[in-house]
Amino acid sequence: MLRTAAAVVAGKTARALARRRGGGSAFPGLVAERIQPRILRRSLSGVHGGIVVVSGTNGKTTTTKMLVAVLRAHGRSVFTNPTGSNFTRGVLSEMLPQLPLSGRLVSDMVVVELDEAHAMRFIDEVPPTHALLLNVARDQLDRFAEIDHTAALLARLGAASTEGVVANADDPFIARAADAVDVPVHWFGLDALIADRLPELTEHDARFDDEPLTREYGPGDARLRPVDERVFDIVFDDVTVGPVTLRQRGLAAMINATAATTTARMLLGEAFDAATAATALAAVQPPFGRGEVIMVDGQPLELVLVKNPAGFGVALSTYGTTPVATMIAINDNDADGRDVSWLYDVSFASLRERGVAVTSGVRAYDMALRLHYDDVHTGRVVPDLDTALDAFTAGHPDEPKRIFCTYTAMMALRRTLAARHGLAQFGEDGPQ
Repeated sequence: MLRTAAAVVAGKTARALARRRGGGSAFPGLVAERIQPRILRRSLSGVHGGIVVVSGTNGKTTTTKMLVAVLRAHGRSVFTNPTGSNFTRGVLSEMLPQLPLSGRLVSDMVVVELDEAHAMRFIDEVPPTHALLLNVARDQLDRFAEIDHTAALLARLGAASTEGVVANADDPFIARAADAVDVPVHWFGLDALIADRLPELTEHDARFDDEPLTREYGPGDARLRPVDERVFDIVFDDVTVGPVTLRQRGLAAMINATAATTTARMLLGEAFDAATAATALAAVQPPFGRGEVIMVDGQPLELVLVKNPAGFGVALSTYGTTPVATMIAINDNDADGRDVSWLYDVSFASLRERGVAVTSGVRAYDMALRLHYDDVHTGRVVPDLDTALDAFTAGHPDEPKRIFCTYTAMMALRRTLAARHGLAQFGEDGPQ
């Protein structure tokens, strides 16, 4: 007990100091964990409404935020990791402000996003009641290596879940993993009417023994049925959630909402209400940098996170229907993945007509070279992010703008924009 109390106090102190210095989202968790190695297990031991891990290559942050919004709209108290720090110690850091000296979290439910590797550390300490398995794509090759390794990690997460799994019916890696678990599985996916749009969402290696994905949807399974490019329904066999209009654009956001709603229904059971879910989804603000729109001198500037070929492809297809002045910022720090060769697996042909005004970040010149091979003109190459942002906004003062950026570039640009335009701080929600 004294050891746990000491860990909580030390972690809270480290968090206060880290926030004062403007960083260190995982450091307070590290401090607490060094004093009490089992603090995560102890803190979640009193949560009885469900412990949900959301994982997969793309869409974790957005889906987690949507799931939490739907659950809270149904009156449940939910702990989550809103900063998108999807490492185990990041989760612990987020939890520290809510922990009493006993170290036991008081909450109906826990919903956390974890990257595939750190989910293994989490399940070693705390078996989740439920797992939401989103998708598998090549990402951070220097860290995850081949796509089969990533798929194997998600299969372990599904197998460790004690009460249920929600899985993407359209992803063959996820489908194989979910078919092997011993707990109930609920599926989400595209309605058959729009099956031809599946390539917009998926990127996976061919498997010659892959059978075509045909699955009969049953009770509790959900299909995404778009009405148009912004409005959609989530269709269960006995009820329809919608029509829903999200504040975030694109088919990827719609399928994330479908995944979140399927999971919420599995968790809530008879308490699930379709109208409450639709209202909650419509009110969710895009997470920082994931299609977030910031008004700069009276014009919208969109920040769009890109981190792998599938994600960049989805972003270009989502936003390509409204071409605007464009900047691309590519870093290769640890959190981005050191290997940026994946840029050569993305087609930038949709940017040819307007070109790219500025490339920036540690790999600014590599990005400009990549665009050159796709016959996309680059106006300027400015590695320093703040200088590039100034040049970009000054060069296009009277029109909408868009910045595609890797994770650490997005974080740096977001901090600069927040300081200049009074935006909500990282991890805090702005006005709904």
